Amino acid sequence: MKAVKYLFALWAGVLVYASLSMFFGSVGLSAYRQLEKEQEKQETNIENLKLINRELEDTVNSLLYDKDTLAIYAREQGYAERQERFIRIVGLGVNHKNITSVGQVISISEPHHSSDRNLKIIAFCTGISLFFCMALFDFLKFLRER
Repeated sequence: MKAVKYLFALWAGVLVYASLSMFFGSVGLSAYRQLEKEQEKQETNIENLKLINRELEDTVNSLLYDKDTLAIYAREQGYAERQERFIRIVGLGVNHKNITSVGQVISISEPHHSSDRNLKIIAFCTGISLFFCMALFDFLKFLRER
C-alpha cells in the first residue's frame, strides 16, 4: 500500500500538465481568447469595408444616372462645358476632396502560447518534487521509528 501512494506523484504531474495545457497551451483558453479578439478586429474591418463599398456604389450610381452629379465631378476634375471658361491658378495643387479611403489591411497575429515542452518540464518537475517529498517524509518517519 505504501508504493501506491507514490503513484499520486505521477497523477499530480499528469494533472498539472493537463491543467497548464488547458489554460496556456497552443489550443488553450488563452490562445482561444486571443483568436476571438483577432476575429472581432476582422469583423470590424469587414463592416468598415462594407460601409466604404456602399458609399462607392452610391457614387457610381449617382455618376451613372444623375447628370448634375456627373457635371459637378467633371468640373472638379477640370472639365467644362463649351460655354464655360476656367481661370486656373497655378500652385494650388490637386483637389483632394474626392479621394476616398479604400480601407486598411488588418494582419492576423499568431496567438501567443507556452510551448508544450515547457509545460511538460513543469509537470515533470512537479511530479518529481512531490515524489521526493513523499520519499523524504517516509524516510524521516522510518528514522524516527528506529
